[in-house]
Amino acid sequence: MKTDSIFYRIFQEFPGIFFELIGNTSQIAEAYKFSSIEIKQTAFRIDGVFIPTQGEENPIYFVEVQFQTDTEIYSRLFSEIYLYLRQNKPKNSWRGVVIYPNRSLDTADIKNYSEFFTSQRISRVYLNELGETASLPVGIATMKLVVDEEETAITAARQLIDRTQQ
Repeated sequence: MKTDSIFYRIFQEFPGIFFELIGNTSQIAEAYKFSSIEIKQTAFRIDGVFIPTQGEENPIYFVEVQFQTDTEIYSRLFSEIYLYLRQNKPKNSWRGVVIYPNRSLDTADIKNYSEFFTSQRISRVYLNELGETASLPVGIATMKLVVDEEETAITAARQLIDRTQQ
């Protein structure tokens, strides 16, 4: 999927954007290494994993970027996460973040997983609900360009370039 590779590159180059997106400071990214992990002997692939490079107090973040309707996303995501936990036995706790372009694509049933959402172990980000591009931090605004209409995105991208040059 094209969007997976776009977000992989964004997170690889600017990992602080992910942490800003979920409400933390971008500086926390310094304590993580980002990669895409294939779990052994399965067809599962986790879109992205932020693994703490130091300390057990920082959680592992599993990232799923979902730009199409998928009624199985949460069952697959939890399968991937738990297979990863079984194979790697990390000492850190974990969190999951699913990034959607908009709320209408979040169609999967969560009744079997509601505790994960209630406890905020799993959170969802809807890029089109982040606010106006001009008022967002540059990193988050850059991610939002992916869901903007082409005309709007071009104008917003030019404004972001001006902001970064200032």
